[in-house]
Amino acid sequence: MRSVMVKESTISKPEEDEFLPAGAVSKEPRLRWQTALGLVASAAAVLVLHVLISGAEPPAETHAFTLFAGILLGLVLLGLGAQSFWPGLRRKLRESGPIIAAAFVLLVLWEVITTGVRLLPLPYFPSPARVVQSMIDDRSMIWDSTWHSLLLLIGGYALGVCAGVFSGVCIGWYSTVRYWGMPVLKVVGPIPATAWIPLALVVSPSATMSATCLIALAVWFPVTMLTASGISNTRVSYLDVARTLGARPGFLIFRVAIPAAMPNIFIGLFMGLGSAFLTLVVAETVGVKSGLGWYLSWAREWAEYGKVYAALAIMAVFFSSIMSLLFKVRDRVLVWQKGVIKW
Repeated sequence: MRSVMVKESTISKPEEDEFLPAGAVSKEPRLRWQTALGLVASAAAVLVLHVLISGAEPPAETHAFTLFAGILLGLVLLGLGAQSFWPGLRRKLRESGPIIAAAFVLLVLWEVITTGVRLLPLPYFPSPARVVQSMIDDRSMIWDSTWHSLLLLIGGYALGVCAGVFSGVCIGWYSTVRYWGMPVLKVVGPIPATAWIPLALVVSPSATMSATCLIALAVWFPVTMLTASGISNTRVSYLDVARTLGARPGFLIFRVAIPAAMPNIFIGLFMGLGSAFLTLVVAETVGVKSGLGWYLSWAREWAEYGKVYAALAIMAVFFSSIMSLLFKVRDRVLVWQKGVIKW
């Protein structure tokens, strides 16, 4: 009787580390000292080197970049201090620490090439201090341009996604729509959305409306193609089982075919988002009086290449954040595929 009770207690209360590999530890591994030292050394090098070689630079740029480098070093030290009791931050630093240190090293090389030895011609290759100062000087204009670009991107992307999913479902499900829709898709789809700019400016009543429609057109083609492919490739066994249980056509489309096609639909959403970024920048250079693309073109015309690099940096953060948000949505919807591709 006692042996049975021991066996039952053993089965009902498994050890926490039972499913871990042999030799694995359930605690979050510590941050390697080489990673921590590389982060501190590279961040300190950005600050120290700038102080040493920027004596002949304008005082405003020197002070701004010194403050910027000091903030970077402070954030590194703060992160290293907080990671000891914050496992999530420790994991992030362990994974991304070498990449962050490499970014600091590239910033040091940029400073040496432009401010130190001046190998690259001005004004086409400004120093990092000049880029930071441009962000500070034009912060209100950059914020306004970013906000307008966000509104334009959201409007065009949402319109293109709605149209693409609707047309993709119709083409993938109904054979009659596929017969008439595929030739239109084959003719119109491969044409770059930016090639329609002259016609859009003539037909559309405003430049903002034409830019929105161009972004929607750029998104519509990949979303339609991938959605139609996912719908048409839905397993017949899923549909047969649903029909056997009395499912109607609406149930088959919205509860069977579309969920089965979600991986393909998200691939189309990612492809459409990349096309939307490209079309946004190009469309804002024609007619639109605000936006990151407009700001980039305006700075280039005035040969303010510090502002050009500032706009490129803002675009990198802006577009990467939106792409990361879409990856978060995908991880929520496609739970079984989480971790296949990380951003």
